[in-house]
Amino acid sequence: MRNCGCGPRVVELGVQDLPGLMRLERRCFEYHWSEEQYRLGLEKGAFRILGIIEHGRPTAYLAFSLVAGEMEILNLAVHPAFRRKGLASALMRALFAVCREAGAEDGFLDVKRSNEAAIALYLRFGFELYGERKRYYPDTKEDALLFRCSFLGHNAPASKAEQSKESEG
Repeated sequence: MRNCGCGPRVVELGVQDLPGLMRLERRCFEYHWSEEQYRLGLEKGAFRILGIIEHGRPTAYLAFSLVAGEMEILNLAVHPAFRRKGLASALMRALFAVCREAGAEDGFLDVKRSNEAAIALYLRFGFELYGERKRYYPDTKEDALLFRCSFLGHNAPASKAEQSKESEG
């Protein structure tokens, strides 16, 4: 993966990174995927994982699928000690670069209604609320909010995020 030198270095994670990824997953989520789910998904190419490594360990990651022009964010996590440092934004910028390179047209995700920080991140990157699933999450029975973005045209989410970043600096 290319790195612009303007933030944390984002790399693609693989099966060899699963031990560290699983420690991070358990730290961030009470209800989490198993190592076997990650292994099978990576080995079969069902999804990819972008990550940020600090001191030899993953501190943040984003798992996503990219099929037939559609991207779906499956999981995004940042270690509690590294939150509010721009890691999630760096992962999102890298994801959007992958999507642009692949010619993706649309992006999708679901998020817990109570996860205000994640919702703010997704809105900043151009995602728009389009629906909800009642009592979707098995750990809390919380509703899932459904978000969508389009990578086509001048309102592409990466453009909004990049414009916001430029106005900050």
